Amino acid sequence: MTHDPFAVLGVPAMSDAATLGAARRRLARELHPDLGGDAAAMQAVNVAYDEALRLLAEPPAEPAPVVEPRTEPQSRTHRRGPARNVQHDNPSFTIDVLPAEAFEALLIVTSWIGEVLVDEPPYMLEVFLHEPAPCWCRLDLVPDAGATTISLTVVAVEEDGAGIVPPPDIDAVRDTWVAGLNEPLW
Repeated sequence: MTHDPFAVLGVPAMSDAATLGAARRRLARELHPDLGGDAAAMQAVNVAYDEALRLLAEPPAEPAPVVEPRTEPQSRTHRRGPARNVQHDNPSFTIDVLPAEAFEALLIVTSWIGEVLVDEPPYMLEVFLHEPAPCWCRLDLVPDAGATTISLTVVAVEEDGAGIVPPPDIDAVRDTWVAGLNEPLW
């Protein structure tokens, strides 16, 4: 059986990122464990959302080439496909405060390294990062025994019609967030 992330989110196949985000928020209001929902169902929604974003970022499939019979032996080398434009780091890092405080700290760091696109306090933040390089970044905050575990998703962006600019390495993005969180706030 094929898993269809768009069906899990209840949206048409290949819906845009805004539609996916709206569907995830709608489902989170019903399924989030902090609101009386089911943790496993909410996790399935988060996984479907990540998968749907990844599918949107992939280039469209090209039709299969017509294969002509060959008389000479075929090469054993394989061509690598296009680089992935979505990177996940799950979990990425932990902050030793509850999600509400962690969310506020992340908002402050966002003002230094990017701009807020979507904020759903205290569990999700979508940001356009300027540092370490332009990219879209989602931070999912999960309560973790008096602390907060942060998972990152980084997606490449299209810049001024120049094509897709690959996202920075996920480790560089994580290190930028951690460095910002460790800066004094005064």
